[in-house]
Amino acid sequence: MRPATSRREFIGVLAAAALPGSLPVFAQGSVLPVNTPGLDHLDVIVPDVEKSARFYMGLFRTTLHAQPFQGGQRYFVLLGPLPANRTVGYLAIGDSRGRGTYIGHFCTSVADWRRDSAAVFAQLKEKVSAARFGEFNTGGGIGGIFKDPDGIEIQLLPSPDTLVTAAVPSALVPAEQGMVTPLRVDSALLKVSNMDHALEFYRILYGKETRRARDSAVFEFRNGSRLLLESTSYAYGNSQARIARYGIRVREFDRAAVKQLIPTLGGTVVADDGKALRLRDVDGIELELLA
Repeated sequence: MRPATSRREFIGVLAAAALPGSLPVFAQGSVLPVNTPGLDHLDVIVPDVEKSARFYMGLFRTTLHAQPFQGGQRYFVLLGPLPANRTVGYLAIGDSRGRGTYIGHFCTSVADWRRDSAAVFAQLKEKVSAARFGEFNTGGGIGGIFKDPDGIEIQLLPSPDTLVTAAVPSALVPAEQGMVTPLRVDSALLKVSNMDHALEFYRILYGKETRRARDSAVFEFRNGSRLLLESTSYAYGNSQARIARYGIRVREFDRAAVKQLIPTLGGTVVADDGKALRLRDVDGIELELLA
């Protein structure tokens, strides 16, 4: 996320672009597919943000930041050391406020986003309408958030993505106590209701997929991250379209020790194929550790 003043200016641009009769200045030519290095951050929406933060800080060897938000705290689990320019990936933890437990959105940052944001949204609106996906809008969330045809939330922010200025180190739990060192967001797995429609939408946004099978597809980005699409027909017991799982790229770790640690933190080990250790966190959200 960008510094608070920049974000306010950015939201103002979006609001102006949405006003009837407004005439935003667009960049020359097409700005789609977007020029993105890839996935930068995700968020999880949970009923108890402190419990979730304690789980992740028990798992990851990193630091925790927090920002006052709607009368409570929004926590940020950093996926690396925080440099002076605040360019770092992170996992944000937000209060669900009775909305259940789920992965809220994924973010891909975009080069020249401040310059091109109005043009990107205008072209997205045009192409989404032409594809008959229904009306396109940015919704009422943080600037840059919009939804795919299944209602899955996507965020675009300036590249490089940065930790929001209002987030400061948190004393909720000691830093650097976990067993796994995180490096960056590796992947987000989307369960989609119609693979052909989803691919048409994500090709508009990101260009041609890297791999395609009948019920799955992969978009690979320059920073090594991946967007994974699977048909909901593969979702055992729950076919709801959603962000079903995310992955974190980490340094090599003691797999046996970490598998013993996870239940003590309140999580559950799901599977380990030697490449990805899959687990559920203290709220049942599924993630993978990929070394």
